[in-house]
Amino acid sequence: MRDIVLRDISKAYGNLRVLANLSVTFPGGEVTCIEGPSGCGKTTLLRLIAGLERPDGGTLEGVPERKAFVFQEDRLCEDFSAVSNVRLASGPSMSRAEIRKRLREIGLEESLSRPVREYSGGMKRRVAIVRAVSGEGDLLLLDEPFKGLDEDLRTRVMDFVKRYSEGKTILCVTHDGAEAAYLGGRVFRLPH
Repeated sequence: MRDIVLRDISKAYGNLRVLANLSVTFPGGEVTCIEGPSGCGKTTLLRLIAGLERPDGGTLEGVPERKAFVFQEDRLCEDFSAVSNVRLASGPSMSRAEIRKRLREIGLEESLSRPVREYSGGMKRRVAIVRAVSGEGDLLLLDEPFKGLDEDLRTRVMDFVKRYSEGKTILCVTHDGAEAAYLGGRVFRLPH
């Protein structure tokens, strides 16, 4: 797995400069937690790496073609079941039985056939995480993925992510030092 290398990346929205000449290397196949104060560009950084935004200057190298993203918003197909939402990312390579097993592992066994619009916020968050982890991406981008989950459930879901993402490059934005420590890997503090 190749390292992701950013050199002199800059990004502004109008007069608001979010990133200025940022250079950093994220080790391939490892976990990096990205921390920093609100508004310092953490989400923008993930969106640039994902190819959803273009930098105003600088270069990105080593970004895998296949990537999965857990956004701050869940972005689920609300009329679909949890299984169908995950199936959109996993494709036919993963059986419905395996998808159901994974959803059960994070506590959604009672609601697998209901449309996700009937789910609570925490339930939707877990479906979004299972969907991203179950995709065929080599890079997993997580933007505050565990927000809204209580402590016990957060630990269970972090264990799930670690178990099913071994060997993938993971970039996880978090404001919680305990989450970063639990996930392992290194911490990158984005300068303000």
